[in-house]
Amino acid sequence: MAPALVSLASSHREAPLIAYDPQADNTDLYAFRSPTDSSKIIIIANYIPFEAPNGGPNWYSFGQNIRYEIHIKNDATTSGDDITYRFTFNITDEDTTTFFNIRLGKQNQKNTYTLERKVSATGGFVTIVSNGVVPPPNIGPRSIEGAAGLHAPNYDTLMQRAIMTAVSGERVFAGPIDDPFFVDLGGAFDLGGFRQPGRDGLAKFNCHSLVLEIPITTLQKNNRPVSTASTIFDPNFVIGVWASASRPAVTTFQTNGNAPVPSGGYVQISRIGMPLTNEVIIPIGKKDLWNSVASGSSGETRFLPYFENPELALYVDSSSNGFGAAVPGLNNYLRIQSRSMPATGLGPFDFRNGKSGLYPLKGNPALIGTAFDPATYGNLLLPGSTFPRSVDIMPIFMTGVPNLPPYQLAVLKVGGNPLLAGKPFINNFLPVLGDMLRLNMATPTTPRTIGGVPNPAFSSLGIIRAAVLGLTDPTYNTSQNIQFIPNMDGFPNGRRLEDDVTTIELQAVGGVALAAIGLWYDDYNPATSASPVTSQLVSTISFTAGIDHNDTTFKTAFPFVQQPWRSYNGAGYVGPTAVNNLNLSTPDAIMVAYPNPFSNQVSFKYKLVGPGNVQIDVLDITGKTVSSLREGQVVAGEHITQFNSASLAPGNYFARLSVGGQVYQTLKLVKTN
Repeated sequence: MAPALVSLASSHREAPLIAYDPQADNTDLYAFRSPTDSSKIIIIANYIPFEAPNGGPNWYSFGQNIRYEIHIKNDATTSGDDITYRFTFNITDEDTTTFFNIRLGKQNQKNTYTLERKVSATGGFVTIVSNGVVPPPNIGPRSIEGAAGLHAPNYDTLMQRAIMTAVSGERVFAGPIDDPFFVDLGGAFDLGGFRQPGRDGLAKFNCHSLVLEIPITTLQKNNRPVSTASTIFDPNFVIGVWASASRPAVTTFQTNGNAPVPSGGYVQISRIGMPLTNEVIIPIGKKDLWNSVASGSSGETRFLPYFENPELALYVDSSSNGFGAAVPGLNNYLRIQSRSMPATGLGPFDFRNGKSGLYPLKGNPALIGTAFDPATYGNLLLPGSTFPRSVDIMPIFMTGVPNLPPYQLAVLKVGGNPLLAGKPFINNFLPVLGDMLRLNMATPTTPRTIGGVPNPAFSSLGIIRAAVLGLTDPTYNTSQNIQFIPNMDGFPNGRRLEDDVTTIELQAVGGVALAAIGLWYDDYNPATSASPVTSQLVSTISFTAGIDHNDTTFKTAFPFVQQPWRSYNGAGYVGPTAVNNLNLSTPDAIMVAYPNPFSNQVSFKYKLVGPGNVQIDVLDITGKTVSSLREGQVVAGEHITQFNSASLAPGNYFARLSVGGQVYQTLKLVKTN
């Protein structure tokens, strides 16, 4: 039988040792171009997993004697980090006569911080923020707004007051927030049993966040503004970002009840670059070692085989080579090419675990001028005959993706040959081997809203969505010119708060990136198939991990993360298991479709926790809206609406439920005739 799948909660409790030290546990990392100021980059590093909103009387806080660091690499010719931001925190008790955290305007276990910055080219660490303010935990109305508490106007005001401006120009926020990550933990842990719809295992939990708004001129290796970029793929504007936490090597506990005494040098005990790396790539026996190794260091090469031949691929392979039959939540949708034949004279190529991938092309003159040329990166990308994913999973995680053949969309590639030039759609390549979140700062942003309403072009599927548009939309697929395609600024080109990284990474394991560049699925034969858009391709891009949005909205301005969930609202308990009293502006919602597959009519049954403005959109496989059911303002409870689909051609579609402009669910639909 198949071995159990490891955690998919990004970096929440991802390794044995760090699970026992939550204050130092990296949970997530985000890096994206600011949607409100195109000259700035937003970096968000989150820590402390699964903070229950009612976690008193000793509420969660950043820890003392921990170095929380954000590392930036912007120059492949230098060694180590090029810029490092270091946060260190202090905890004080303002009123030692009470057991309450907040009473009469005073706060206990109050966090403040010092922020230092190191620019390697110019020297050591320099303090850029002193005595930084951290908002208190969002305990409840008596503690926050009440006269017996802090008597603040509201919690959002406390967050705004905590925004600091560094002497070097960055804006900074540090404090508790709603955990922005979303994933169906229950389904994922049960041998990949992803549910449709899923249940967000992070819903109504908080974490602690470090948020930086940094000028691009600070991050670019030559301090150039983005206006000087040669194209939206300018390689001189690529950065790699990772975050870590370190503690002193020795902690001595006291017998007199005093605080433990730290000693010795600092040791890295947690890190994160790309999401899910230490969960689904690194095996459990190496997870603690992984956390101790600096990204970009020589010690990372020992982990390359896990990226080049990832275990997770076994669970989307139903042949005798894998365990797909035991993991229907993945295998029913995802595929891995085992006999891809992209063009006459090439293939078949087998990308299943332990197979040869593209290695049979090693030494072929056709590789000259491509990323597989030994004169470029061929020796790294084609290391051996048993590392099939060295050409896609490994570079996505460990180097970034270059704007070189074959890493261009299969648009107008002569004869369907994937090795030829295609349409550029990503360049976040930074040739330093290391697990980092790579971002091309020259790539424009996709607006979240247009005219105050959600932008239908914005997608949580990031680069996957950009690739689909680039291959199918006549606006983009009629030339190989460089064009900005919506969501080119999405994961894995950086990571936006909205990006559904679980679905994107699982689709990538299922070979969707290979297909995008012309290494199509097994059911495509260039000699007999009319189109590479086959049922296996559609099945893979139709896969969803069951949760495609956060449990609440994000802020539209810095720090963009949402305020933490409140444990008590004055009327009743509010926490991870009770949602009815949250008083959200948009309610929780869930929808099913039946019958499905269907012929000429399908019914949508949806349930709302609270009232809201409901819209159900039907989209084709390219993401184009073919019909919209505007239900208008709907009361809480269950509702049924019917959709007459007689005008639609047979095929695959999607139904998307939105409430108050926020997308809550997307379902796959199949019309039979």
